[in-house]
Amino acid sequence: MKIQDIRSKAKEMGINSFGKTKAELIRAIQKAEGNFDCYGTATDYCDQLDCSFRSSCLGEERKPRRTSRKKAGGDTE
Repeated sequence: MKIQDIRSKAKEMGINSFGKTKAELIRAIQKAEGNFDCYGTATDYCDQLDCSFRSSCLGEERKPRRTSRKKAGGDTE
């Protein structure tokens, strides 16, 4: 979900988005929805089935991160 969409949702719910990071804003929305304010903290499982950000949260945790870089030129023997 894009930050503009999140800000719009927050505005609809009466939540001030000024100066908040994406995660902080999502957590404020989660709390207002009656869920735990836990965005980005789940590793593999989330029991908050009614949370608007559940799939986004779990999906972001599973994104592969590049940790190694290819060497220029390759190996020669």
